[in-house]
Amino acid sequence: MANSLYGTGRSCRSRRCSAARPPAPATPANSLPAFYVAFDTLQLGGQDALMARPYSEWRAVLEALFAHRALTAPWTLCPMTRDRAVAEEWLRDWTEVSGLEGVVLKPVSGRYTPGKRQGGWVKIRRRDTTEAIVGAVTGTVARPQLLVLGRYDDHGRLRSVGRTTVLRPEMARQFTGRLTPARPDHPWTGTMFTTVWGREPVEPVLVAPGLVAEFSTDTAVDRGVYRHPVRFVRVRADMAPDDVPPFGAGNEPASG
Repeated sequence: MANSLYGTGRSCRSRRCSAARPPAPATPANSLPAFYVAFDTLQLGGQDALMARPYSEWRAVLEALFAHRALTAPWTLCPMTRDRAVAEEWLRDWTEVSGLEGVVLKPVSGRYTPGKRQGGWVKIRRRDTTEAIVGAVTGTVARPQLLVLGRYDDHGRLRSVGRTTVLRPEMARQFTGRLTPARPDHPWTGTMFTTVWGREPVEPVLVAPGLVAEFSTDTAVDRGVYRHPVRFVRVRADMAPDDVPPFGAGNEPASG
């Protein structure tokens, strides 16, 4: 079992030069340092022979490489365990950090096949439930196909946070009589929406932002927006939009 949480000029030597040079401004590398997380080794010494060997041998080579070269941060060896209890602890505790989605299970005897989905590899994502406001739908107001969700930011603007997967018929029926068409002053009027990764435009039907939906999601959040489609759970008729976590709060529980 392997934990793959992602499976991240000219020098001047004289005193005069260094004194005259102003202090370097802060850079993203200083405030947000990057780490290289290695979880597999498929090539060694320019040879691809490792790909024909089982995972257990890749891992042994990778561990030996880190030990031989005494690699430390920003070089990081992705943890691996065969203990289910340890993996469950990682899935529960480590994924509280935004961006760490879950664990990847790999058979120790498995081999790597380039260009194909690897047989036996399973990614298990942590999922939490939280709430957002229904701001738009695809389909119709009477029978929505999926929901476009939003949350209010600190300036009172309704910001899109993501969309759901396609609703099953019994889920869509929960919205019967609960959605109303938006007024012309809807905050998303004129906004263009796209499918996952922005590949295709979507023209949703804007609705009055007064209904709250509970959804299930993984921990992949990028600047307040869910990277993957979320899963609708239920309508929260007991909650008002003001009870919903603010934009940027991620999977923080609602106040209502």
